[in-house]
Formats: sequence, C-alpha cells, structure tokens
Amino acid sequence: MDYGFQRVIAWQRAHDFVLKVYRVTRSFPDDERFGLTSQFRRAALSIEANIAEGYKKLSKADKLRFLNISQGSMEECRDYIILSFDLGYINEQDNNELRTLLEYASRMLNAYCDGIIKNAAIKEKE
Repeated sequence: MDYGFQRVIAWQRAHDFVLKVYRVTRSFPDDERFGLTSQFRRAALSIEANIAEGYKKLSKADKLRFLNISQGSMEECRDYIILSFDLGYINEQDNNELRTLLEYASRMLNAYCDGIIKNAAIKEKE
C-alpha cells in the first residue's frame, strides 16, 4: 500500500537519511544507547514523521508548521553528525554520507515548502 506522503520526494529523502542513521548508530557504544543514539534516531525520525503528518493538514499554516518542525530536526541532526564524528563514533565515509543525505533531504524539503507557499489551491487557514 502506498500512502500519499510516500510520494513526496522530501519524505523519500528523509526516509533514506533515517535508514542511514539507524545503520550507523548500531555501532555506537552501549553507554550511548539512552544518550546520543536515542537522541539522533529520535531527531531523524522527527524529520520524516512531521513531513508525513503535515501532508494531511488542510491549511498552509498547518502544513508549514509541521514542515518547519522537520527543518528544526534537520538542524539537530546536523549537530549530532558533527558530535558523532568528533567523538569517533562514525568514520569519515559515514560522516560524508550522512551529511550528503541530510543536505539532499533539506533541499527537497525547502522546495516542498516553497511549493506549498505558492500553491493557490491550498487554503491559507482552516
């Protein structure tokens, strides 16, 4: 079954990022399970989840509020990538892949937001 939000390219790219975060954080130290591992995964999940939730909202303001939460979670993930690399939890290849995936998702999300802002068919308010 295909849910409507799965057709949104920003969600697809965010999902790719989440999958990479989960793969990479599997090798984090056990003592980070409730620290960085949990926080990194939670922030990554928030990106795609808020895109999905915003997809069904009817007004521009509601849609954009959820997408803005996604943008904030992206910035949080940028910080976690830096921290993970500086702590030696990820190697340079994973660092670069995470940054690239996140940047691509960010560009797609910004384009999605612009499209919503310009779409006259979406109501301004509910």
